[in-house]
Amino acid sequence: MRIAVVDDEDSSARKLCEYLQRYEAEFGQKIEYQRFTDGFSFLTGFKGQFDVILLDVSMPGMDGMETARRIRRTDPDVLILFITNMAQYAIRGYEVDALDYILKPVSYFAFSQRFKRAVSRIRSRSKNYLVLTVRNETYKLDVDSIYYVESQGHNLIFCTEAGTFTVSGTMKEIEQKLLSFHFFRCNKGYLVSLRHVDSIQDGSAMVHGEPLLISRARKNEFMEALTNFVGGAVL
Repeated sequence: MRIAVVDDEDSSARKLCEYLQRYEAEFGQKIEYQRFTDGFSFLTGFKGQFDVILLDVSMPGMDGMETARRIRRTDPDVLILFITNMAQYAIRGYEVDALDYILKPVSYFAFSQRFKRAVSRIRSRSKNYLVLTVRNETYKLDVDSIYYVESQGHNLIFCTEAGTFTVSGTMKEIEQKLLSFHFFRCNKGYLVSLRHVDSIQDGSAMVHGEPLLISRARKNEFMEALTNFVGGAVL
């Protein structure tokens, strides 16, 4: 589990890191953590790589609420635990879908109870993510939210529940990454999520209302893969 500690106070950040070490020893939960001193430095290197963010609300420059809002632009799923000495700010956590808050001074008991809830939430999700960089913005996509990937020249177009994203890359590369998540090529230019195939009509796979042609060369393998998926052979 990857944790970010974003707190400008050295003593507070040090205590949180000690609590993470103690939690790891007590519960056998492997934890990797990294400390950041402010929202700007955290967001500069943020690429959706963390599972939980321990985020101080009161920080100079960019405060925790604004940092959380910017986090949510690219990562709607990462768990945010606010660390604050101002209860009124903690109540506003719903604005950025924060999981919980811990009031300063933070006791280990309070920390462990909130953190245990975060661990349980992560275990219940069982999601897989793909990180995309679009015009210097990083997005963490749930693999199950991807309908299909289209190849156009040197670009890949991801059609997802959150919209479309265009990145540079090759179909061969993305096919290897998504192979174990039940994606299959219906033709040279389209990699389809089998879970989003609604039906087969007139030689095309209907995916999110769009007909994607199944080429003659790939028809037998595509239909076999789809049949196995629907039948539960690969679930």
